[in-house]
Amino acid sequence: MLRRFAISFLLVLVGTCAWGRTRPHYGGTLRVEVEGDPWNGTEGLTRRLVYDGLTKLGADGAVRPTLAVEWKAEDENHRWQFRLRPRVHFHDGTLLTSAAVVASLNVSCSTNCPWTAVHAVGSLVVFTSDSPMPNLPALLAGDAFLIALVRTEVGPTPSGAIGTGPFQLVAFNSGILTLAANDNYWQGRPFLDEIALTVHRSIREQWLDLSVGRADVVEVPSEVLREARQQQLTVVTSPPVSLLALEIPDSGALANPALRKAIALAVDRGSLFNVIFQKQGEITASLLPQALTGYSFLFPTDRDLNKSHEARGGLAAPALWLGVDGGGAMQLAAQRIALNLHEAGFNVQVTGTGSGQHADMMLRKLPIGGGDAAAQMEALLRGAGQSVPVTERAPAALFQAEREFLNLNTLVPLLDLPRAYAIGGRVRDLQLRADGTPDLAGISLEGTP
Repeated sequence: MLRRFAISFLLVLVGTCAWGRTRPHYGGTLRVEVEGDPWNGTEGLTRRLVYDGLTKLGADGAVRPTLAVEWKAEDENHRWQFRLRPRVHFHDGTLLTSAAVVASLNVSCSTNCPWTAVHAVGSLVVFTSDSPMPNLPALLAGDAFLIALVRTEVGPTPSGAIGTGPFQLVAFNSGILTLAANDNYWQGRPFLDEIALTVHRSIREQWLDLSVGRADVVEVPSEVLREARQQQLTVVTSPPVSLLALEIPDSGALANPALRKAIALAVDRGSLFNVIFQKQGEITASLLPQALTGYSFLFPTDRDLNKSHEARGGLAAPALWLGVDGGGAMQLAAQRIALNLHEAGFNVQVTGTGSGQHADMMLRKLPIGGGDAAAQMEALLRGAGQSVPVTERAPAALFQAEREFLNLNTLVPLLDLPRAYAIGGRVRDLQLRADGTPDLAGISLEGTP
């Protein structure tokens, strides 16, 4: 009997210790480091900590309620109404109303919006459009449509930085953004007390700080993902969520479609994949990944210099400038593309953002989160400046619509790339969203009292 009692007591003790080690703890400061600007751009981390949208995409890509609890379409998708979640407040105590949502959307989207007009009707936010909007709930989950309190008076918090999210911006000093937990968050207070986010840290500096315990979450760009694993960093990786693409305007120096076709045929995707991005992600000539559409493999990805010369014929092209949105591997990729185009008879020079030099074409990354293929295709096209709604839903119809668009060669898909982050030993429960960004609000820290 004593032996059985001792064994039972030991099992209870072990189970209690294990539960104590794994259950989330409240408190602590999460230290995050990034290379760029965490507030602006498609890869910013802080906006979704401060703001909520009317909807969001779950980890599976499905549209989920956030500030809107329900929505419905009317008039064959020409009109949508979203009912707001009641008793939600902004960080300063202001009640969330439909008028506040409309004011925010009018500021964040003044042109090229998925809707023609948006109105506040009681607790409803009503969108109307001259064209059908079948993908509106998914589009509203994008960063461009997060809801901020619009105010004109001057206060201690930067204008436009008051949201309803799980954290509120409290300071930005010496390159560190400090975010404090929102105790009154409508979805429940986050586990962390604070997030201290250090900006403009190089990848090497980030990894060094992680190794000596000065950082908890750092970036792992696609091109060094293999190296991070070789160094045995604890890495959380997404599926392909970014499209590396070449944008070529159908005006200006490359208005002639034959020149754009020649450029598209001359780019060597294989060298970008193998050399620059170290075989991470997937080579593609399609807008969306194979896993999302099932037909990506139908678009040829091979370089064809002979066809490039044939497409160009005897057309003369002026000296061209290739802009690049980003540094590091993006700059190297742009240089490699410029070399490819030189072999096809084009004179191309690379210019970075902020140089003041007009770019005739642009190399950039576009977000391609999972979920409904039609909605993601429209979101991607709108991010590239196209405003035509994607109304087709059947794979065959989507393929035909995509092929017609790609034949214009105004957007040349190159690679599908993942996103990845390395974490320290005290980080628990880090999950990546559908767009590959980390859900920092869901993290807890091991050993925090």
